[in-house]
Amino acid sequence: MDSSRLLRTSGTVIAAAALLLSGSALGDTSPRATAAPRAYGAGDGQPSPAGSRHGRAGEGRDDRGLPGFGSFGQGGALGSLGGLGGAGRPPGDAPLLAPLPAAVPPALQRYYAQKLTWHPCRTSGFECATLRAPLDYDHPREADDLKLAVSRKKATGAGHAGRLGSLMVNPGGPGGSAVGYLQRYAGIGYPAAVRAHYDMVAMDPRGVAGSEPVTCLSDAAMDRYTEVDQTPDDAGETGELVAAYSDFADGCAARSGKLLGHVSTIEAARDMDVLRAVLDDAKLTYVGASYGTFLGATYAGLFPSRVGRLVLDGALDPALDSERVNRDQTAGFQTAFDSFAEDCARRRDCPLGTDPARAGDRLSALFKKADATPLATGKSRKLTESLATTGVISAMYDEAAWGLLRTALRSAFMGDGAPLLKLSDAYYERDARGTYQNLMYANAAVNCLDLPPAFRSPAEVRNAMHAFRKASPVFGTSLAWAALTCGYWPVQATGNPHRIPAEGAAPILVIGTTRDPATPYVWARSLASQLSSGRLLTYDGDGHTAYTRGSACIDNAINTYLLTSTPPPAGRKCS
Repeated sequence: MDSSRLLRTSGTVIAAAALLLSGSALGDTSPRATAAPRAYGAGDGQPSPAGSRHGRAGEGRDDRGLPGFGSFGQGGALGSLGGLGGAGRPPGDAPLLAPLPAAVPPALQRYYAQKLTWHPCRTSGFECATLRAPLDYDHPREADDLKLAVSRKKATGAGHAGRLGSLMVNPGGPGGSAVGYLQRYAGIGYPAAVRAHYDMVAMDPRGVAGSEPVTCLSDAAMDRYTEVDQTPDDAGETGELVAAYSDFADGCAARSGKLLGHVSTIEAARDMDVLRAVLDDAKLTYVGASYGTFLGATYAGLFPSRVGRLVLDGALDPALDSERVNRDQTAGFQTAFDSFAEDCARRRDCPLGTDPARAGDRLSALFKKADATPLATGKSRKLTESLATTGVISAMYDEAAWGLLRTALRSAFMGDGAPLLKLSDAYYERDARGTYQNLMYANAAVNCLDLPPAFRSPAEVRNAMHAFRKASPVFGTSLAWAALTCGYWPVQATGNPHRIPAEGAAPILVIGTTRDPATPYVWARSLASQLSSGRLLTYDGDGHTAYTRGSACIDNAINTYLLTSTPPPAGRKCS
């Protein structure tokens, strides 16, 4: 899950935030786009993403929740994927993730035995607490302990007879605030029957939001970083891009210190097991979206005997290396754009014309124009090609954003870059004051630690450019260069591609969406086949992730599994 500079977060949270600037802000009047937004942020005074979330609250309605972050630099057109891992290595050749010993080591007993002190959060109806975890699980030292932000909303059902324990949630990222997601959506917007039987719980992963957040750049420096040309035309522009990546990495090292080497997904999964024990749950029940599926699957691989009900929605394939992950996701964005273009061409107001086959050329021409002369926005900041690309990609995560994107593109073609800049800013979690949240920094830190970099030099990017452009004529060049981000990271990766069998685990439900731009359907198929107890549930549709996105078939299957431990029949497909 290599992090890309543009798309460091593969998350629909960002996209959903971008969409919600809101519908009226960009002039779109479709019912989905004008749905009441809800702020997305952490409670209890913790740093939180600044974007807002789009969705309709209320039982029996189209709850669109935060579809989930992803792990950026990924995607894939179904027809192009075959099943080979990076560098031609089949995923089946990747080593297995071995489980940890079932017994808690003596050095870790004090973490598992700790008691949480709950107090009211700033967000009404929720409780907050702090969990202590070792910085380094192999060498725990109390002086280095991390303080991780936790929140919960107790089961709403009367009495305790029907209580099923805790349901932990994670929206993805990496870098998404799980506490913010719980308080702004899951704790109030998940189906009533689920909330009645479970204490809804979230913990910001280490390095994220309220849990010892990774920081890297000043806000002004981050502005400059997001504007750097990511389609370099000559040696000078290539040098500027490399310098931007190096400065970003150096800033993370200077501001985040030794934490930077201990924000891996494996360590975050171990933190989840500590929280499970502290909550007095014998087994983990969990819903993870996008990158949250990798976190959940990693937990299952490390602690298979402690798996309860795991829902992995918008699955990642842990057996792929960084280059393949980035190339697959590049193809996924092209698939999503093609779907958008076909829908757009049927509308009289489509700014890309009536021929979907030529839509990519028109968009590429707009990007080229912004590269030569950034578009005015009515403010001191202008819309560069990089920012324009980010704005377009943000809308690929959810078809509800397509109306907003049409409006933004119409404005851009007339020389006004403000609407696309708003989409890009929300994607980056930059607020109106110019303040960035921690999401982008945490995303890079986790991704660059979890896998060795896709590329280590501009020459390696150029060698792979043909494959990326083939995957996406529209986005391939910028996303190939984006995959160079981790090549300059100051901390060596501690993870590698691996398969996760989780032998002995209870049934695990894996959900894949057929035209998901960020986590292609083939990844869900692969993860479900790796897991010894994996059960694949398919959503035939657009957008990123499937739960609470309008399909009663999907929602009923997941709710039944969470409430009864009964997974859907093999081969179940919903639309």
